[in-house]
Amino acid sequence: MTQADDPWAKWRQPADKAAPAAEKAEPPVPEKSAPARARPAKAPERPVVDKRPADERAADLEVKAEVKTKPAGTLGVKAGLRSEAPGKRTPLRGGSPVRKPMAAAAPVERPAGRPVKKVAAPVERSGPPPTGTRLSKVMSERGMCSRREADLWIERGWVFVNGEQVSELGSRIDPDARIEVSTEAKKDQAKAVTILLHKPVGYVSGQPEPGCIPAVTLITAENQVPQSGGPEFKPWMLRGLAPAGRLDVDSTGLLVLTSDGRVAKRLIGEDSDAEKEYLVRVSGEMIKGGLELLRHGLELDGKPLKPAWVKQLNEDQLHFILKEGKKRQIRRMCELVGLKVVGLKRVRIGRIRLGDLPMGQWRFLRADEAF
Repeated sequence: MTQADDPWAKWRQPADKAAPAAEKAEPPVPEKSAPARARPAKAPERPVVDKRPADERAADLEVKAEVKTKPAGTLGVKAGLRSEAPGKRTPLRGGSPVRKPMAAAAPVERPAGRPVKKVAAPVERSGPPPTGTRLSKVMSERGMCSRREADLWIERGWVFVNGEQVSELGSRIDPDARIEVSTEAKKDQAKAVTILLHKPVGYVSGQPEPGCIPAVTLITAENQVPQSGGPEFKPWMLRGLAPAGRLDVDSTGLLVLTSDGRVAKRLIGEDSDAEKEYLVRVSGEMIKGGLELLRHGLELDGKPLKPAWVKQLNEDQLHFILKEGKKRQIRRMCELVGLKVVGLKRVRIGRIRLGDLPMGQWRFLRADEAF
């Protein structure tokens, strides 16, 4: 092939001539203003009009902005994503945005005044059920003290069962076990007092009611009826003093207040059979057979009443003896037979009579007295 036949001959040079020329040639010093040929990637490129939709172009820009380092050469979008830290996801071109983690659910607002009820987990008990009877109940049934006093003594370590100290509340024992109490318990019980009061109208026996005064406010040194050999009143005696039975605000007569659990149990215990005697003044006309109904046959609050002893003294006065004490019992009984109570006085509780105790005054229960 001749030079005329070779169209590239004028650009070709012999290999032996090109080598010395390359050895003698010095590397050109690049100008600061001109871009280096060794970096073709930074050479200015012609602007290319992107005809894709706007949302795809925006997604592509986000991908390019998040890729911090990009190796030389041309890489696709997927190649750039492989260099990202694991766990960092970006939206692909034309795809849906990355799902964000769900936020914690907002607390449910509950209506005011409705507290959240906490259901306690059931307690699993292993072993056989407890046997025996509660120590406090046995002490109360034997008349040693009230159940409240028994719990207090047990807690203080003043109770001994078969010679062993018992200080745990709720302890169960053999009902026939031997029970003893310490000297401290006996001294504590000796401090208990029982007071007999002649209550006037207008005073309530228990908790005060609007416009009324509790009867315990009458227990003062000035209102005491002195007795030979009796104790002297001290303010500390009012501590723990409570009425043993009710007497409504419109009634008068004997009211017992005590801090002795044995007395309270005797008068108002579940198995109490202490009699209460009343003189009742009435008005109205009794229905036929009313006297027999008062003695037995009436019921209050859906429950039949225990038999009562009732005698008519005259046209406007009745004599009652009851063995129970429901609220306003005699007044309600009389209403059922067509009568209205206009006056009521209690004159006896158990074996203790009101006697000549002046109204509004009180005295101690003597050592030789018992209900």
